[in-house]
Amino acid sequence: ERGCRVSLFIDPALDAVRWAKRMGADRVELYTEPYARAFMQSEAAARASFATYVAAANEAHAQGLGVNAGHDLDLENLVLFRQCPHLDEVSIGHALISRALFKGLDKVAREYLAALA
Repeated sequence: ERGCRVSLFIDPALDAVRWAKRMGADRVELYTEPYARAFMQSEAAARASFATYVAAANEAHAQGLGVNAGHDLDLENLVLFRQCPHLDEVSIGHALISRALFKGLDKVAREYLAALA
C-alpha cells in the first residue's frame, strides 16, 4: 500500500509460490541451499534439484511475481543456476565478500559479472 516492493523468501515449491501470491508479494526469493548441496553431490543431483527451481520460477512468472534467488550461490553453481527462467536477481553477497577477502573486491566482482553474463 505504501509503494514498497515485497519479496518473500520461499522454498522452490509450487504451493509456496501460490501462497506468496495470495499474501500480496511482488516477488519471491527462492531458497537455493538445497540446490547448492545437490550441486556438491553430482551433476545429476544438481540438474534434478535445478528442475524444481525452473518449475517454481515459471509458476511465479505465471502468477505475475518477480523471481529472485539466493543462499549458498557461488561462482561454480551459478553457471547452471543463471539459466533459471525469469530470474531478476541473485543474492551472492556472502560468497562474493568471502572470496574478496583473499582475492580483492574488484577482481571478485568482475568474476561474478562474468559468471552471470
